[in-house]
Amino acid sequence: MTLWRSLDELAHDATLHDELARRFPAWHMLYDADRRRFLKLMSASLALAGLAGCTREPQEKILPYVTAPPGQVDGDPRFYATAHLIGGFALGVLVECTMGRPTKVEGNPRHPASLGGTDAFAQASVLGLWDPDRAQAVTHEGVASTWDAFEAVLTRRVRDLEQRQGEGLRVLTDTVTSPTLASQLQALLARYPKARWHQYEPINRDNVYAGTHLAFGAPLDVRHHFDRAAVVLSLDADFLGEGVACVRDARDFVSGHATHGATERANRLYAIASTPSLTSAYADHALALRASAIEAAARRLAGLVGLQVAAGDDAAGVPQDWIAACARDLAAHRGASLVVAGDRQPPHVHALVHAINAHLGNAGATVGYAEPAVANPDSQAASIAALASDMAARSVDTLIVIGGNPVYDAPRELRFADALRNVALSVRVGLAADETSARCAWHLPLAHPLEAWSDARAYDGSVTILQPLIAPLYDGRSAHEVMSMLADGTARTGYAVVREFWQGRLGADFETGWQTAVRDGIVANSSVPERSVVLRSDALAVAPDSVVAPDPTGQSLDVQFAADASVHDGRYANNAWLQELPRPLTKLTWDNAVLVAPALAKRLGLANEDVVELRRGDASVSGPVWILPGHADGAVTLALGYGRTRAGRVGDSRGFDAYPLRPRDNAWVARGVTLHKTGGRQRLATTQHHHSMEGRDIVRVATIADYHRDPQSLRGEAKRPGGTLYAPFRYDGYKWGMTVDLGACIGCNACTIACQAENNIPTVGKEQVALGREMHWIRVDRYYDGAPDAPRTYFQPVPCMQCQRAPCEVVCPVEASVHDSEGINVQVYNRCVGTRFCSNNCPYKVRRFNFLQYSDERTESLKGQRNPEVTVRMRGVMEKCNYCLQRIANARIEADKENRRIRDGEVLTACQAVCPTRAITFGDLNDPASAVNARKASPLDYLLLADLNTEPRTSYLARLRNPNPDVKEL
Repeated sequence: MTLWRSLDELAHDATLHDELARRFPAWHMLYDADRRRFLKLMSASLALAGLAGCTREPQEKILPYVTAPPGQVDGDPRFYATAHLIGGFALGVLVECTMGRPTKVEGNPRHPASLGGTDAFAQASVLGLWDPDRAQAVTHEGVASTWDAFEAVLTRRVRDLEQRQGEGLRVLTDTVTSPTLASQLQALLARYPKARWHQYEPINRDNVYAGTHLAFGAPLDVRHHFDRAAVVLSLDADFLGEGVACVRDARDFVSGHATHGATERANRLYAIASTPSLTSAYADHALALRASAIEAAARRLAGLVGLQVAAGDDAAGVPQDWIAACARDLAAHRGASLVVAGDRQPPHVHALVHAINAHLGNAGATVGYAEPAVANPDSQAASIAALASDMAARSVDTLIVIGGNPVYDAPRELRFADALRNVALSVRVGLAADETSARCAWHLPLAHPLEAWSDARAYDGSVTILQPLIAPLYDGRSAHEVMSMLADGTARTGYAVVREFWQGRLGADFETGWQTAVRDGIVANSSVPERSVVLRSDALAVAPDSVVAPDPTGQSLDVQFAADASVHDGRYANNAWLQELPRPLTKLTWDNAVLVAPALAKRLGLANEDVVELRRGDASVSGPVWILPGHADGAVTLALGYGRTRAGRVGDSRGFDAYPLRPRDNAWVARGVTLHKTGGRQRLATTQHHHSMEGRDIVRVATIADYHRDPQSLRGEAKRPGGTLYAPFRYDGYKWGMTVDLGACIGCNACTIACQAENNIPTVGKEQVALGREMHWIRVDRYYDGAPDAPRTYFQPVPCMQCQRAPCEVVCPVEASVHDSEGINVQVYNRCVGTRFCSNNCPYKVRRFNFLQYSDERTESLKGQRNPEVTVRMRGVMEKCNYCLQRIANARIEADKENRRIRDGEVLTACQAVCPTRAITFGDLNDPASAVNARKASPLDYLLLADLNTEPRTSYLARLRNPNPDVKEL
């Protein structure tokens, strides 16, 4: 097996090494940038703010977590249960509050959508709280105003609306799952019968609900039980990387795969994907097809399993043998197989998938259906179109926009911004004064979710009561408080509104039920039960869509749209942690790109960083090319969320805006797009070549069949025998170690952001990343194996190896890099003089050097976000992973109080705690019963570069694949 990281490396391009030497010269100590540009991009991300004096606790009583997660001391009041929202759905989290300041997010092990894990977005949400570009005051026509002034205007308008029964009133929200907010909106519509409520956000579930309506006659939530499935087929569904249940889905699926050395119950994953994703990267068999061609594959699969459906189009280029082998595998596991359709697939493909699952006996077993958790499952695309039409016709004189950013992300064909000019009273309630706020007469600051009381449902309907961790920094108010002013005519607090809704819904003893729900982070027995469904007789009557053959000239391409892995739909554009987080597959930072397949790039003569123009009708966008192995031919992919103009100092003018090409009738695929080279070039910052391992044996992969033939084959070469000049150290107390299971790692990057939040790691900006100076203490390397058009993909998290014979220690002239008594390779910051000898001597390239003053020491509010238990480093200092030494110290203090040893599982490193698939295990190697020792005893366990005799404390479990021998490798 030959692993490669880029197409240049695979081709052994001699110019690659010259380019790397030019971009990452070891002697390049200072970056030649003017002071203004440097401070703009790198001053500790410039992404945090809030006045330190405003970090006061909420006036209402908030309640710490009642049942402590592993590693938390009983009664420790630092962690409070709440939820992170994305797409309106709740992911249960615990937020650490240090001296009244929210500083870190952890998963809530009691929450069904979390089970203790989180994702990168939840980890970075605490940074959004301190964003200096959040709206800090009420404004009217761009001039500072007050809440009292707005309430006076609203009171006069309410009297007028009452006389007209609400005629001309519109409320626009993003997706609502909050039972309290839904109740307020219904009360508003009851008070004003002629008013209308609209919902819209660009990443929505319209196709899911339309598909269930087509299949079963009603919009339903679809719940996938991956832990029960032996064979899974994903049709353009990235269930491991995105979606309202991706954290839970990742845990469930990987728990049934070949992980932790347990191969007896390994499941198998097939993936057909238009754009490479975490799911297709993890698949045992992946097939690249354009999004518009996947329907043909689904129809052929349906016919092969026994359904009577019209065949798909031959122009789709679907390999018959691949589909046939997959169909046989699914049919052989009736009741234990599962087919999943992605959100970008049209409703009739979703209906076809429901029919396939029903035919295979999977309904009620591996897939279930329930009433929607969203308050209004009607089409959001139709809703925003109706609103834009009403505004253009001057039928709307009062518009309240709560959240969202439709001026930026609504379909441009609707001309939403132009229609908004016809509204007499337009009000925007938002976290930032963004593109929509700039077009509205009033802007009202919205309280951050960590500042407000609310509630929300998870993917299964379970309700979490959101409690504030801090009083609003900028006099923001919640959606409940604004709706109270509009619907009730009184400005009630969010606390009062939410409590009033739950009166009578938490049992006879309301106060006990309320406190339990707030502390646990979940309302008991609030999930929506699954229901039985019956497939409609006409569910498969939709005629197949025609597929146009790929155009080799580039004059008629499919453009596929995708939520960006870091900025999503644009809402996180001003979050520097996420902007600098390398995207899982491209490893790009700070920009989006026009993603194309190697075959298409070859035909059109495209190279990385070539600027091209994409045109559809009168709309066009321009952006740099990035060639992505495994991408579908005949199509390009554009990530949404970039090209912002009012995101803030971090997010403005990043990348290009892909929304102008997005059609209103099919939001995920635009057909007939032309591509032309402009002759320009744009530099992109990617980390895929940083810290190259020079082709050494670092990622070990085998099939289950090969593993069973020789279980010891994956251990690889043992360390070379030989002596040492240094006496071995005896660890009589604790002896800390870690394992990373490559079979469980899905490459989601959550560990990188968790480490950044825990350890006060700064961002450095695009220019510094391009020079190889990113500061992440744990990186997730991506490797390919096989042909560029259909490679297999592997991920490997790489923290400090904590070598017992550490090459970094013996070369440090000031003993800044030393071992402690428990085997941790620690870095003494106030000794370091910046020779960088240790980094040069590290074979794993896991040490980070502060070439410049990356940490912002000027912004006073930044101190409110930082972890006070971790030193903030300065220029000229080397830093690295230390197994979250501060967490070990806290556990030791509590254990000493009780005169006992630290229990196994009592210390969770930040990367271990966040991991949704439990790929990382940490513990005491002197404890024979510890989980980390059990992992290290596996035949899959191996050391990275063991032949160097560095004796790492961190080891890896090799990945096992479970391919179907009947499928011919593409």
